[in-house]
Amino acid sequence: MRPYILAETNWKALKEQEVELAVLPWGATEAHNYHLPYATDVLEADAIAAASAKIAWENGTKVMVLPTIPFGVNTGQADIKLDINLNPSTQLAILDDIVAVLSRQGIKKLLVLNSHGGNDFKPMLRELGLRYPDMFLVSCFWIQAADRKQFFEVPGDHADEMETSLLLHLRPDLVLPLEEAGEGKERKSRVKGIREGWAWAERQWSMVTEDTGIGNPKAATAEKGKAFLEAAAQNIAGLLAELAQVDVNDRYGD
Repeated sequence: MRPYILAETNWKALKEQEVELAVLPWGATEAHNYHLPYATDVLEADAIAAASAKIAWENGTKVMVLPTIPFGVNTGQADIKLDINLNPSTQLAILDDIVAVLSRQGIKKLLVLNSHGGNDFKPMLRELGLRYPDMFLVSCFWIQAADRKQFFEVPGDHADEMETSLLLHLRPDLVLPLEEAGEGKERKSRVKGIREGWAWAERQWSMVTEDTGIGNPKAATAEKGKAFLEAAAQNIAGLLAELAQVDVNDRYGD
């Protein structure tokens, strides 16, 4: 039993246990090229949340990791078989219910630990912050917690070298041989502003990529995945400790 993982602990242990900070990992269920499982984002969320919380807990932070939400926003992938979509309004409703529980029970700090690029929690936390002024609500897209350029050679953002390396480390039994993976080629927008990144439109996945991947995974290794996960976990553990310790009424300084 890991006492910082809600799904594994029990009422006997939890009844008198202090919780300074709740962590809600949030993934997605979607195709990841030909070679990675649909649960890639969920497996990554589980792993980084547990690894970060373990470090923080062992250093005295009273953190509790809630069960990972397995579905995310996949509105641009409506025609990809069994990519499961939650609309942002549905995510907001789920978050509202969870925040209400935490607020009512005196757990006043929540980190939403995002593991899927299609999720965007900032506007939701803005709205919930008005509804629950007693709560300190934070989000983090965990893959930004470490500099991926220090670990990976080929850029990408979906089923790429990074994600393939992570799954080779975490669940190699669920990864097909890399010779079966597609190359993850991405078609760029014909609109200059969107292509350059100063304008935005949702990517229609089946128009952008043939194999559902973006980024060539062929250089992936389990060693790279392990090193990246450990670096990100160290940084996120520091974030957990700071969030738990900070006085929410005095959280800004010079």
